[in-house]
Amino acid sequence: QRILRLAEMCRRLETEDEKVLPFYPSSLAEWEQHDARRVLEETPSEPLAQALQDYVGLERFWQRFNKAKLEEKALEQALAALTNRNQHLRQLLQQYLQGVALNQKMLRDLHAL
Repeated sequence: QRILRLAEMCRRLETEDEKVLPFYPSSLAEWEQHDARRVLEETPSEPLAQALQDYVGLERFWQRFNKAKLEEKALEQALAALTNRNQHLRQLLQQYLQGVALNQKMLRDLHAL
């Protein structure tokens, strides 16, 4: 029941594109897709392959999971890049403020003469 509730929550959070196009586009060529379909339609002979047939329904879950992980990694990289940029801008601001303070000191010294 927990899995069904999570699936319902996921469906509610789907974007319009995901609702209309439930399948991710394949990067395989047409002949590769044909070969993959043929292999999937064959009855597996090995025990492990037979066990995996039971989990074919989880393929969409794993697609979404992988998509979420990729987005998470992309966000981590973007955060790291923004953090580096922020640090660089802080250094530039600090140099600028030091230069302004030095110029003000020099102007005061000139006026004192």
